[in-house]
Amino acid sequence: MTEQPRNQPPLRSAPRTPPRRRSLSALALPLAVAGLIGGIVGGGIVGLIGWQSDWGHGGSTPTATAGSCSVTRVARDTLPSVVTIAARTASGSGTGSGVVVDLSGVSGPVVITNEHVVHPGSAAGAASLTITYADGSTASAQLLGADQPTDLAVVRATDDTHHAPAVPIGDSGSLRVGDPVVALGSPLGLASTVTSGIVSATGRYIRVPTESGSAHHLIGAIQTDAAINPGNSGGALTDCKGRLIGINAAGASPGGESGSAGLGFAIPVDLAVPTAQELAQHGTVARPELGMQLRSVTSSMSDPESQTHLMVQSVDAGGPAQRAGIRTGDILLTVDGTAIHSLDDLVQVQLHASSGDRLPVTLQRDGAEVSVTLTVG
Repeated sequence: MTEQPRNQPPLRSAPRTPPRRRSLSALALPLAVAGLIGGIVGGGIVGLIGWQSDWGHGGSTPTATAGSCSVTRVARDTLPSVVTIAARTASGSGTGSGVVVDLSGVSGPVVITNEHVVHPGSAAGAASLTITYADGSTASAQLLGADQPTDLAVVRATDDTHHAPAVPIGDSGSLRVGDPVVALGSPLGLASTVTSGIVSATGRYIRVPTESGSAHHLIGAIQTDAAINPGNSGGALTDCKGRLIGINAAGASPGGESGSAGLGFAIPVDLAVPTAQELAQHGTVARPELGMQLRSVTSSMSDPESQTHLMVQSVDAGGPAQRAGIRTGDILLTVDGTAIHSLDDLVQVQLHASSGDRLPVTLQRDGAEVSVTLTVG
């Protein structure tokens, strides 16, 4: 499916020369495609900027010192934990960013990054990976696991020398619109670049198409106006205490202009960390199984107002859909309260669901509406 979600700007994935309009892209691979989005804008570390903790939350008039956020301090403390990742496959090469973390149940520090950083080009494949630390030292790296739907990956340096401290983990669930944030990474190959801004929105769903024809699905994404450019992918989004709250993943670029459009998106750490733990331990992520195959259908080809739905093409014998009473030819209307008009709608439900969840499903069958309950496999 290639439909764009309603009320969302067009999206695209790196690398590709941008069209002359605003678009959204995964933000990796600047060295291979330096002209990906605009030109190189002023990089480097941002100096001291005061952000008031009351902004966006009401409260008293801010003062020069109360609740201020020192970007200088965040940069000093966090940049050593942010690395540049160079990846090379048979179908492409480029660079992105990564964040050194300690994960529960995982031995030693690892690096969280984006799936599209470790799999540059039009298709996923075995990649040669190199990590460059903030101090300039390098190490080859091993891919522990990657998850294309959520655009997350975990790598580990193959040497025994730890050149970077692990960044402290924050809480993305407590973020509020207006909270100050800092983005760190290697946009366009410019290592140790820092930008700052605020949380513009939370809980966004962003679909980012890939060159292979599939898509990354950013669930519950953090939207920020901190400048995020190609190569920031996999880098850190932190709060004012330098705690990791998100993994930078995508950003917008206005047509005919250079640099960020003030529309950046990060994968919330509350999703990124447990996914990274599973990838580090098992190499893959176990996904909820619904047990049915679907295809897109339109209610009326002659009606311009007709809507697209998903029709059940087949059900797996003994699977969750069959046990729920779903039949071939049924039309999915809603799943767990979400209207289903495309595969993307269903993917969102699946990414939020866990094995054993009981999901209410409404179907259209022979012109009548039918309700069933599907227990996720």
